[in-house]
Amino acid sequence: MKICLMGVGNVLMGDDALGPFLLKSLEAAWELPSNVTVFDAGTPGLDLTLFLDGFDVLIAVDALQARGAPGEVRCYRRAELLAPALPVVISPHEPTLRAALLRLDVFGRCPTQVLLVGAIPASVATGIGLSDAVRRAIPAIEAQVLRELERLGAPAKPRAVPQPADLWWEAPLARSLR
Repeated sequence: MKICLMGVGNVLMGDDALGPFLLKSLEAAWELPSNVTVFDAGTPGLDLTLFLDGFDVLIAVDALQARGAPGEVRCYRRAELLAPALPVVISPHEPTLRAALLRLDVFGRCPTQVLLVGAIPASVATGIGLSDAVRRAIPAIEAQVLRELERLGAPAKPRAVPQPADLWWEAPLARSLR
């Protein structure tokens, strides 16, 4: 089973960096199975359809546009994402993610299992760094991703020696630009 673990978001837009932040945190603390491809999609375009073609499973992490309190964690499955009409836009990167999945579905090439997990952002304004509310949601989102990998028979293993997360956009030079 080919699994794509994808982070979506712009690291220069506050809480929109949630997806890339979570990927870097996971890679630093966990060893992922060889059948898991980690992909920082940034702010994807139409090429996302081509990239996702061939994966059996997609686990995507993103800041989610939904009603609720900042930092509130939400999960959406394939059926909800491909439903004829979503009641709200669930990602600032829509319609790209949903459109990519719909295009693949038309050709019978959509991942059979999809999980979109993330948190409601406090701010997606230009700036570097996650809000406190979204930072507090990181452990719950990480746990959800790890549970999903376990459920899929692709469990992550804790690193013997965790590494520092490569949050390059939060480096001293980037912080001076805040």
